[in-house]
Amino acid sequence: MSGARRSVGVLDVAKQLPGFLKDTPTILRGVITGFGARPSAKTSIGKIFQDRAASYGDHVFIKFGDERLTYREANETVNRYAAVLAAKGVGHGDVVGIMLRNSPQSVLLMLAAVKCGAVAGMINFHQRGEVLKHSFGLLEAKVVVAEVDLIDEITESGADTSGLLTVDEVITMSATAPTTNPATTEAVLAKDKAFYIFTSGTTGMPKASVMTHYRWLRALAGFGGLGLRLNSSDTLYCCLPLYHNNALTVALSSVLNSGAALALGKSFSASKFWDDVIRYDATAFVYIGEICGYLLNQPEKPTDRQHKVRVICGNGLRPAIWDEFTERFGIKRVCEFYAASEGNTAFVNVFNIDKTTGICPSPIAFVEYDHDTGEPKRGPDGRVHKVENGEPGLLLSKVSNFQPFDGYTDKEATEKKLVRDAFKEGDVWFNTGDLMRAQGFGHAAFTDRLGDTFRWKGENVATTEVEAAISTHPQIEEATVFGVEVPGAGGRAGMAAIQLKNGDELDGKALAEAAYDKLPGYAVPLFVRVVTELAHTSTFKSQKVDLRKEGYGKASGDDDDSEDVTIDDPLYVLSGKDEGYVPFYDEYPDEVASGKKPK
Repeated sequence: MSGARRSVGVLDVAKQLPGFLKDTPTILRGVITGFGARPSAKTSIGKIFQDRAASYGDHVFIKFGDERLTYREANETVNRYAAVLAAKGVGHGDVVGIMLRNSPQSVLLMLAAVKCGAVAGMINFHQRGEVLKHSFGLLEAKVVVAEVDLIDEITESGADTSGLLTVDEVITMSATAPTTNPATTEAVLAKDKAFYIFTSGTTGMPKASVMTHYRWLRALAGFGGLGLRLNSSDTLYCCLPLYHNNALTVALSSVLNSGAALALGKSFSASKFWDDVIRYDATAFVYIGEICGYLLNQPEKPTDRQHKVRVICGNGLRPAIWDEFTERFGIKRVCEFYAASEGNTAFVNVFNIDKTTGICPSPIAFVEYDHDTGEPKRGPDGRVHKVENGEPGLLLSKVSNFQPFDGYTDKEATEKKLVRDAFKEGDVWFNTGDLMRAQGFGHAAFTDRLGDTFRWKGENVATTEVEAAISTHPQIEEATVFGVEVPGAGGRAGMAAIQLKNGDELDGKALAEAAYDKLPGYAVPLFVRVVTELAHTSTFKSQKVDLRKEGYGKASGDDDDSEDVTIDDPLYVLSGKDEGYVPFYDEYPDEVASGKKPK
């Protein structure tokens, strides 16, 4: 990988220690709050929030457009919302579905739910049709709060709409509700479920991963205390959706650790990003790698350095653009991390060393894996084996009482992510499905995602979900989907290899319409390859591996020797929602990287 850091040495760490030690008070507060909590302790997200509200009452908690909400005002509103939910029968262990775009209400309703001892089910507001119905079914929510203009989408999906409320109705009902802290908050234990985050997997439909208060508190210690290390005078800008853990866990916990302000953007805009950062007086922001790529592709402007940002936190900043990004925008500290919504471990770049995901305090292993299946490879002794130092290996994370794997609402899906009897009889490890490479001094670099998912525009995309969607199109005999790299863009874009019925000519517009009808925009494949035949089940995996290696030709595939790959099959690219798929042209990958396509 271009620009990759091979190793981290003692001098790299020593050079950064003074800056780290300077933030000792913030670090200690986070460590005591987060790592000091035990699963059985009576502490929770709601408890931390109301404690901060008591300490920082007059400090601004949320900035949104021209709106400014103090910690005291926010806590009072949360308590009113909690009273409304309680009146609707919401109690300990019940689920409150929340399908809202970024706004103060999205944060406040989540906090209201957890103050009731309930679980906040954060629904991806891009979901439609069968996927949305499936997500609602997983939640089994007592109450669902949604945007007014999303109600029709919910009802048309066929989802159970009992308990469905608009956010406007909740606001109206809360007007006369009490502002005092509910007694239910004091009874919530750290090990209780706090919220569900939807993540795609190999099943083809989203899974609801579990986030407990305990794991969220540990995130506060790791990301807030050790990582970002904000002060109460800081403002953290977040334009990522609040159904993402980068926003809901990383951003919110870091803000609450220090009594800082959270500035919410409605959504990401490459052209307006720095204007928002400056308008909110932000001193930090959270990112995903794609955001960094899109910002770099913008024309240079005076505002590139007219901001006050001193630290950023996120995942996926590629080594190839790391230096260019930090130098152009004057970013002094990058808190890159690695974590998964359903995972039980994390790496955090606490020492501000470039091109690394940082360190991990918990037991992990980088092991040999099967290139076709992405599963850990077992030797003749029946055990898995670690890779040579510095070689890419599949990341496993040990499961224990203090490092539990909370998994999903689906017990079968949870079990599939566990590797039992890995190194010895009786041990249990979580299979992250990701390749990592050790760099030394406890540091590691992210290498790639394995299995039947890829990541695009910050979203995990299940290949089987996309295959199922496009295979319903009457022209398609069979389809297989995988992710391919686009130079200059973070993540992997979707590519479909399709076999057409009866020697048909591809109707690119009709196929795009079908894909957009059944999939969120980020999951619609950008590339289509028309093949004469796709293998069936017995050899499907190996063929998929070959297709991934070839990508859309040249050096786009996974094969290290793919520089000269030429695809003879017809290739198409997604021009936009209106134009559909058009024949491939050489400039297309650059247009994707710059955000010009698809429209």
